[in-house]
This record gives sequence, C-alpha cells and structure tokens, in this order.
Amino acid sequence: MKSIGIITSGGDCGGLNAVVKGASQMASRNKVKAFAIPNGYAGLYNLINLDRLVELSPSRVDSFSIGLAGSEAGHSRVKISKITDTDKYERIKKGLAKFEIGGLVISGGDDTGSVVIDLHDEGIKCVHAPKTMDLDLMPYSVGGDSTINRIAFFVRDLKTTGRTHNRIMVTEVFGRYAGHTAFRGGVAGEADAILIPEVPVDFDELYRHMKKVYCKRIVESDINAGTYTIVVAEGLKNASGEGIYDDSAGLDSFGHRKLAGAGKFVTQELTKRLTADSEIKEFMHTQGMFVEDLYFIPEIRNITPGHLVRSGFSSAYDANFGMEAGASAVALLLEGIHGVTATGFTNGQVQYMNIKEAIKQRHVDLRHVALYEQLGFSFGRVKEKFEPEFHEVSGYINRIY
Repeated sequence: MKSIGIITSGGDCGGLNAVVKGASQMASRNKVKAFAIPNGYAGLYNLINLDRLVELSPSRVDSFSIGLAGSEAGHSRVKISKITDTDKYERIKKGLAKFEIGGLVISGGDDTGSVVIDLHDEGIKCVHAPKTMDLDLMPYSVGGDSTINRIAFFVRDLKTTGRTHNRIMVTEVFGRYAGHTAFRGGVAGEADAILIPEVPVDFDELYRHMKKVYCKRIVESDINAGTYTIVVAEGLKNASGEGIYDDSAGLDSFGHRKLAGAGKFVTQELTKRLTADSEIKEFMHTQGMFVEDLYFIPEIRNITPGHLVRSGFSSAYDANFGMEAGASAVALLLEGIHGVTATGFTNGQVQYMNIKEAIKQRHVDLRHVALYEQLGFSFGRVKEKFEPEFHEVSGYINRIY
C-alpha cells in the first residue's frame, strides 16, 4: 500500500483533527503517504475530477492542532447510497486509482459507518474510526467528551443570568435518538432537569418538580433570587412517546425527519402550566415580583447553543482517543485487516470490531437515570425506585462512557 486516503464525514466535532493527525503520522512512520480527501463522501465521489490532493506530510500535519475541533480534511453530509449515479462505485475506484490510494481511513457515525460497509462490499479497503458527538455507537466515539464538556460549560454559565432575572432556563442540545450528551452534560452542569429521548416526558411531573425547586430557592434566598435549569435533547418525546417533528419541512440529507424544536415545546408546555396555576400568582405577590399585566409568572427562556457545542476546542480525552483511533485504523489497514471499526489502543492491543455491530444504536441506561434521580435530578417522570446490583471487580478498568 503506497498511499492511504483520510475522510471525515457527517457532522463535525471535537477530536477529529486528532484522528486525522494520528492516522497521518502512523502512515508516515510506515513509509506510506497519507492524503486528505476533502469534503467527505462528496470529495470521494468527485475524486476522479480533482487535479491534486493535499499530502498530510509531517510538516503539513504540524500546521494544525489536535486541540481544535472541526476537521482539517473537511466534511459534507452526503451519503454515497443516495447518489443516483449507477456507476458511482466504479467512479470512486477510478478516482482512488488515479492517486494510487490503496485504502481509506473514514471517521464518522452510524450513517458514515453504513457507507463504509457498502464501500468494503464493493472491494474498497477501508477502516472506520468511530465519530459521533451523540455517543450512540457501541464503542466510544470521538467527539462525545468534547460535546459533554461544552454543554456543561453553557449550562453552568446560564445560571448566572437565570438567577439574576429569576428565570427558568431551557437549553436545547443535540441528541436525536439517544440522550447521552444531554444526560452527561446536564449532570456535569448541575441542571435541575434533564429531558432525553429515552424517557418520555410527563409535563405535569416536570412542572411539579420545577415549581417545588424554583419556589424553594427564591423563598430561601435573602434577596429573593433563584433559577431553575433544564437541559433537553432535540429528540425529546412526549408522554405518548412521540417526537416533536416539523413534518412540513421535509427530510434532511440523510433521510431523517426534521425536528421542530424541543426547547420551544418545553417552554410552551411549562408556560401554560404556570399561567393556569393560581398558586404561582400568589407566590409572585408574596415575593415582591408581581406586576399586573407585565410580570405575573416567572419568565422561561429557551436557549439553543446549536453548533457551539460541537465547535471550538477538543477535550483532552478526545485528543488522546482520536490520535489512538486514527493510528489504530492505519495499523489495521497495513496489517491487511479492513472492513472493521477501530475501537482504540488498550493494553498494547489495537482493538477493533465488526462495523455492523459497532454502529448499532446504544441508548442511555435507565438504571443510570434512576441513580441520578436518587441524587435529586428530574428526568420528567415519576422517580423510579433505585435498586443497584453489587459486583466486585479487579484489575485495570478502562471505562469512562
């Protein structure tokens, strides 16, 4: 194998530059050239038309930092199977042959991984490096820890403005099918309520918790100041298990229904309950907050940091994992092992697994939810009974998520 290509696909996030750098440096140490294939799968499809590729030589990779989020290789939200060209795979093979690229390192999530399976079935050698800030693959995926840290940062900071104005703050974050980052980021930011797709929301129960905690804080404050914070994943489900979709907006580029705004929906549901609650009007009077027609219920603000949670800088964990995943992917290619997901480097072993197994969706363990309910967090449901099991372990345990 004279050369490899490196592709990053799907959504960007922290740790991807570490994957690119780890793969490039491992290739270089083995006298193999590494090239960035720009614009994700769109770039792979159009490779045949490109005049040149950027070689990720040691001096070139020295020009960007593994501490930066985003990807030096670039992205696109294009899925090869959606391309109508019936000769698309032959076109891709000709493009790879043009640049003498013998294998691909492809970093992405479940949609990206499904394309890796297709490419491998068509005889293209490739290894998948797991990437998704949603953390819903079976192995750890680069980007998750960075996103969790960003969410926690925003939730903590919003408490200052929330308390100043006695507002209820609703922060909507990513998480269409699984709520790992909303869950972990919400806990780390000490949100009062965390709403995730795995737990359909009983808004009456959420309101009960919000009213109790919010009012208690203001009553116990010597300056009548308090706030209540909610983190909600975009894939929120109501009590009947239905998502909040905008069916008039069509589908996105991967064929997913577009979401309608979970944070806005939560704000509306809680505002309705505040308005109908006569005890809240009395509370506003006793705390010196009530002004007729102007300020008669606590204000709820919906904040959507959006792409801010996937931008900026990578966490130290993602920088480490990304380097190891990228390097491991190249090591697998050079060993003749392809069509697999590189899951990292542990105890001196390059570890990998079947891609079809790797991209199976993983959800938040509801036993973990029950633990944090025991510690005072609300998940928009009646608190479940916490019944832990006990198990002795020994030796080195390499587990964070």
